[in-house]
Amino acid sequence: MRHSVILKKASLVGAFFVSLLCVDLAQAFCPQRGDLAQVAVRQVVDGDTVRLTDGRSIRLIGINTPELGRKDEPYAVQAKRRLQALVDASDGRVGLLYGAQRKDRYGRTLAHLYDRQGRNLEAQLLGEGLGFMVAVAPNSALVACQAQAERQARNKRLGVWRDEQVKTAGQLRSGGFALLGGQVTAVQRNRGGLWIDLDGGRVLRVAPELLGEFDVRALQKLKGRRVEARGWVIDRQSRGGLKSRQARWMLPLTHSAMLELLP
Repeated sequence: MRHSVILKKASLVGAFFVSLLCVDLAQAFCPQRGDLAQVAVRQVVDGDTVRLTDGRSIRLIGINTPELGRKDEPYAVQAKRRLQALVDASDGRVGLLYGAQRKDRYGRTLAHLYDRQGRNLEAQLLGEGLGFMVAVAPNSALVACQAQAERQARNKRLGVWRDEQVKTAGQLRSGGFALLGGQVTAVQRNRGGLWIDLDGGRVLRVAPELLGEFDVRALQKLKGRRVEARGWVIDRQSRGGLKSRQARWMLPLTHSAMLELLP
C-alpha cells in the first residue's frame, strides 16, 4: 500500500479514505456540482484544454494528459477524443469551477469542468487512465477525489497505466512531465527551499513559498526511504545552469499530493 506523507491536515486524509467507501463508480469520483452556470465549448484542444465560444482557453485543474505533437505521446489522441465525447454528451456545454488561482503563466483560465449532470470531467478521464493526477497549489480543492480516480485506473492498469510509468535512476532522457521513483539520499533546507536528493542524480525541490503545503518535519525524516514523486522535470544541464556536484535533474514539487512514501 502507498502512504501519503504529504497531506497536511489529518481531516483531509480522513475524508479521502471515507470517500473510498462512499463513491458511486457509475457516476463520478468527485462531488457533483449542479449549481454551476453552463458555458459553450467551441473546441477541445487536447485532453486537458478546451476553448470556449467566448474565446477563453480553459486548462483543466487536476489532470495532465499525454501531449499531442509531431509524435503524439501514447494515449494523447484517446484523451482528446474522450474529452470531446464527454463535452458532446453534455450538449457542448460545461460548468466551470474556477481555481483559487484563475490564470496560469500562459494566460489560460484554470478551472474544473463539469457536465450537465454535475459530474467532474477530470475525474472521469483519470478514472479511465487517460491522464495523470497533478496538484498545483493553491488549486487543490479536489485533489483527494481526483487521486482516488487515478488510483482506480492504476490498480486496474487502464490506459497510461498499462505500461510502467515510474522512472528510476538512469531512465530520464529529457525534461517534461514524469513520475520518479527512488531512494532518498539526503534532505536539506536552505534559502532556496527544501531539497530532497534521490539516487541517480535527481533532486526534488519545495520552494520556500510552498513549504506551508507540506509536513516539513516528515520530509526531513525521509533519508533512506523510498518515494514516488511527480511533476515537470527540469534538465539543468541543458539550461546551462548545472553547477559542480549538483543533480542534473530537478523536479519542483508543486503540492504535497505530488509526493508519496513507498513501502
